[in-house]
Amino acid sequence: MKLLTLLTLLISTVSFSQTVNYHLRMSKPQNHYFEVEMELQNFKQTELTIKLPVWAPGSYLVREFSKNVNMVKAFDEAGKELTVAKTSKNAWKISKGKAKKVSVKYEVYAFELSVRTSFLDLSHGFVSGSGVFCYVDGFKDKAGKLTVHPYSGFNTISTPLQKSAEGSSGDSGVTTFDYPNYDVLVDSPLEIGNQEVFYFNVDGTNHEVAIYGIGNYDMSDLKRDMEKIVHAANDVFDGTNPNKNYTFIIHNVINGQGGLEHSNSCVLSVNRWTYGNDYKDFLNLVAHEYFHLWNVKRIRPIELGPFDYDKENYTSLLWLSEGFTSYYADLLMVRAGFDSKDDFLRNLQSTINYVEGGVGTRVQPVSHASYDAWIKAYRPNENSSNTTMTYYSRGSMLGAYLDAMIVDKFNAKKSLDDFMLYLYNEFYIKKNRGFSEGEFQTALETFMGQDMDDFFKKYVNGTEPLDFANVFPKVGLNVNYVGKPTPSFGAVFAQEGGKCIVKSVRSGGPAETAGISVNDEIIGCNGMRVDKNVLDNFLSSLIAGEFCEIIVSREDVIFNVSVKMEGYEKPVYKLEMQTPSNEKFYYWLRALD
Repeated sequence: MKLLTLLTLLISTVSFSQTVNYHLRMSKPQNHYFEVEMELQNFKQTELTIKLPVWAPGSYLVREFSKNVNMVKAFDEAGKELTVAKTSKNAWKISKGKAKKVSVKYEVYAFELSVRTSFLDLSHGFVSGSGVFCYVDGFKDKAGKLTVHPYSGFNTISTPLQKSAEGSSGDSGVTTFDYPNYDVLVDSPLEIGNQEVFYFNVDGTNHEVAIYGIGNYDMSDLKRDMEKIVHAANDVFDGTNPNKNYTFIIHNVINGQGGLEHSNSCVLSVNRWTYGNDYKDFLNLVAHEYFHLWNVKRIRPIELGPFDYDKENYTSLLWLSEGFTSYYADLLMVRAGFDSKDDFLRNLQSTINYVEGGVGTRVQPVSHASYDAWIKAYRPNENSSNTTMTYYSRGSMLGAYLDAMIVDKFNAKKSLDDFMLYLYNEFYIKKNRGFSEGEFQTALETFMGQDMDDFFKKYVNGTEPLDFANVFPKVGLNVNYVGKPTPSFGAVFAQEGGKCIVKSVRSGGPAETAGISVNDEIIGCNGMRVDKNVLDNFLSSLIAGEFCEIIVSREDVIFNVSVKMEGYEKPVYKLEMQTPSNEKFYYWLRALD
């Protein structure tokens, strides 16, 4: 009797569990609308709210995706239209009453081809899930199916989602995929069209590469070289890749925007001719986005998943998530054999000089740059260079600095690789969650066997210059300071519509002191009419202490200012390998040569 009751309850639970299934259609691609249908079954609530995210994980800016949604309609199992009321910018309340099955239908305008937004025309469709698929509020954990109904001219679907038992149906190309929860659904982009596809396997993980758009690529070269990048990335984590399958989606376009990471896929947007002289830049982008499958998707700040799709998800650790990933992209290029040690040093030197030479570096700590990414990094203004520093570059520099510290402390027996593997095992494998800022510092201190308060106080939460001259020489890298004062006007100009326009003004510089502002037009200098080239050449001939008389037009009002040139010393460092070579340096890079 008890067994029968248990079986009855089990059958009842399976039969009447809530499900959310989606249908994605694109019947008229030239109007750029995806047609979405949500099938909601077995929800006992008399009212349900569906929501569309306001941002795309991995891209830290509220993008208000609901602006692309037309009227949302809902129907019961008999086809009767239900009342739908919009309750916030991205939420719709459905009065379903006792309906057991609800069909929700809406259209999404998709005409922005980037790695984080969706696009549809007669050449292809690309779906970035967070801007297309709504979820049932309170039920993001529910599993379901996505059925894609391709346009009649589209023959291929590339996505990391796994095909369901139904698979594809007939010649129409209609294909059904399973998803375990909403987070996975929107973390799985779809490329739908006639893209070229090739495959390779590394360490037991199958990789699909889907390429949209013409370009000067060679598929055999891509396959060979992307395999090398993947091998080098896997080696950081002792050959352990958490994915059985991984998908690269590549868009060859006029203006590439970079990449966006996902748990078992990434989307790359590059100039269609990048595979010539800029080919190594493409491979570096592959390395960066691929490394993210560990660093940020699994080794992650605790705020970055599960996500709150309604608002900003703040973290002070993007310098780790993005900065370390940028650093590892450069390392992987060396380890995979595409860059030499000299190439690596040039890249590192360039990063250091960019960061240390930036005015904003001494104003904004990297932890603040991370936290304020939502309001500053992707919304720059004319004063941003004076007040901010990118967590990508400064984080990359911190990664190199910590790597050198670790190699030296453990006498070339450990490196940053070992710390990354430690984080992966401690938090993703053992705890299956992210870490707080405090937990990250504790983990680093445990790994290093020393207090790291000073490091975080000075370099993460403060703005002090890193002590390169003390750390790098211990691992075979000499650091020479070569900065020197040079005459400076303190402004940058651009030629626009035949006019010389001020584009930026350095904080505390001569131009600012004299009262020159961004958007001012410079008409003349020392009695001569000037354009950008004439002005740049003239200013470069002056020495510190000399004056120049500038004629300025602001809002069509003309006035004169006198600017005194000053000496300005921008920090500049030169890196050189020690002679004879230090074995710690070779261990640091794991260089093949």
